[in-house]
Amino acid sequence: MANTNISIDFIRQIKQQIISSRYRVAKIANAESLKLYFTIGKMVDEQFKEYAWGSKVLDIVSERLQQELPGLRGFSGENLKRMRRFYSEWSSSALFRSSVTTEIENLENAIWSSATTELQNTEIVSFISVPFTHHYEIILKIKEEKHRWYYINKVAIEFWTVKHLRNELQNLSHLQEYKLPNNFTKTLSDTISNKAIRAFKDQYLLDFVNVEDADEEIDERVLESEIVQNIKKFMMSLGNDFSFMGNQYRLNIAGDEFFIDLLFFHRGLQSLVAFELKKGKFKPEYVGKMNFYLSALDDLVKQPHENPSIGIILCKEKDDKKVEYSFRDFTKPMGVSVFKTSQQLPEKFRNALPSPEELKNLLD
Repeated sequence: MANTNISIDFIRQIKQQIISSRYRVAKIANAESLKLYFTIGKMVDEQFKEYAWGSKVLDIVSERLQQELPGLRGFSGENLKRMRRFYSEWSSSALFRSSVTTEIENLENAIWSSATTELQNTEIVSFISVPFTHHYEIILKIKEEKHRWYYINKVAIEFWTVKHLRNELQNLSHLQEYKLPNNFTKTLSDTISNKAIRAFKDQYLLDFVNVEDADEEIDERVLESEIVQNIKKFMMSLGNDFSFMGNQYRLNIAGDEFFIDLLFFHRGLQSLVAFELKKGKFKPEYVGKMNFYLSALDDLVKQPHENPSIGIILCKEKDDKKVEYSFRDFTKPMGVSVFKTSQQLPEKFRNALPSPEELKNLLD
């Protein structure tokens, strides 16, 4: 009988080598695709400028490519137009010095070496890690390069899907980073507070909520019910770290029942996260109620190995100074965010919103 004295560590070492190799191959393949699309985009752009091509010419180019390479996919007239846009948007970037393709070629060689983790230009590492479809979504919606890098780095580090990226772009997440009014630094450890600040936004886009504030006949419970039914789907699309535990989450305390609007568990924070939804302006008394809920969650629901529960009050409007004063003497970690509808966004941002059909697909 063959020797079966094979250690588990040995199998794990081989597994890790296989996974690492596949990752490097995938990164090289993506880098090569970006280089190809950038190069073709440059060639197309030069032809447009030299011969004053019309918009239909790229359809003819695509047809002839199909004749030369039967079965070729991904090079339709529309995709060639996207490649030209990709080149135009990045060719003038100071980051790439001479050209994107030169930087990618240099990085391809470095990826295969043991010095990969010591690469200095982390932005270019992020750039080639992001698929072309993601890149195009970013350049289509975001004009300033410094803001584009926010999304590029997020996609590269957190492995956002296209659906997730579109959601973040709709929410203009680059404008919300680290602006959430909170008391995390005073109520959580340094490590957890930093993660918590990054986990939540100052503003959430709820353009699928169709309720007019001016209608005084609308009961607050009806409004809350509509928000709950939609925000659950919306927020679950924000990231894999949130696990939904329920809406109107029941707490039985000394014979009385209390209900938390939305309850999540955040895997990265290892914390329960309670959301309270308010249709109007932030009021200081909301903090006392949330503090009560968090105390009950920590005592009745939280597991011993988990971190303290976190509360987010989601309302229509807030004044940061009132929030600051309200938090001052409370010891439970809390933050206050606002929700916006498409009607409340500035005109210049409305074109960035998805169509009703796209939003339906996103939430489904």
